[in-house]
Amino acid sequence: MSSKYNLSITLDFLSKIDQNNNREWFTAHKDEYQNAHNEMIGLADGVLAEMQKYDQIETPSGKKSLFRIYRDVRFSKNKLPYKNNLSGGFRRATKYLRGGYYFQIQSGNTFVEGGFWGPNPQDLLHIRKQIMADPDPLRAVLAEKKFKNTFGALQGEKVKTSPKGFSIDDPAIELLRHKQFIVTHHFSDKEVLSKDFHLKIASTFATMRPFFDYMSEILTTDLNGVERVDL
Repeated sequence: MSSKYNLSITLDFLSKIDQNNNREWFTAHKDEYQNAHNEMIGLADGVLAEMQKYDQIETPSGKKSLFRIYRDVRFSKNKLPYKNNLSGGFRRATKYLRGGYYFQIQSGNTFVEGGFWGPNPQDLLHIRKQIMADPDPLRAVLAEKKFKNTFGALQGEKVKTSPKGFSIDDPAIELLRHKQFIVTHHFSDKEVLSKDFHLKIASTFATMRPFFDYMSEILTTDLNGVERVDL
């Protein structure tokens, strides 16, 4: 089913803000930004409607999924006031469904991501212990043909050698090094401008599910597969 949006309006505005990233220009063209934002709402609503068919999403609406275009420049050397992309994210519902979905629209750099950007120290240690005990289930998820063709290798920041308390000689050391557990897929501008782009995003998010299912299971159970009491 088609959804109502026209991302050529969004890409056009983002191209302009990339060349005119200042408050004076933005204020004078606020109506163009609002039009671009409205098209993003249409896209996000379409994605959300599809995702609700196969996942439990806490985010209540496409509009609520969108992030602000305004940059926080307080602690950044880059003082440009606006992002040159528009983006959003969806949260999964309940403490048992882990992982987050992210999408970004930008000419030449449109992509979706999913995963675990900043596990707290307790969860990160728990993930590593679970992987060390049995790395094969995660390896199987990452090696599955459709998953690998869509996302390639597991992404995210890693420690340089081995995490504290884990051996550099562990057979699963490449997985244990991860501080983040992220998968990414890029789209061409031609795909972005297709009328059913929301279906492409939703389908890509659906392909993440085995990864999310695995991570949800290990994060909510102990090493014996029993539900964690500290959730």
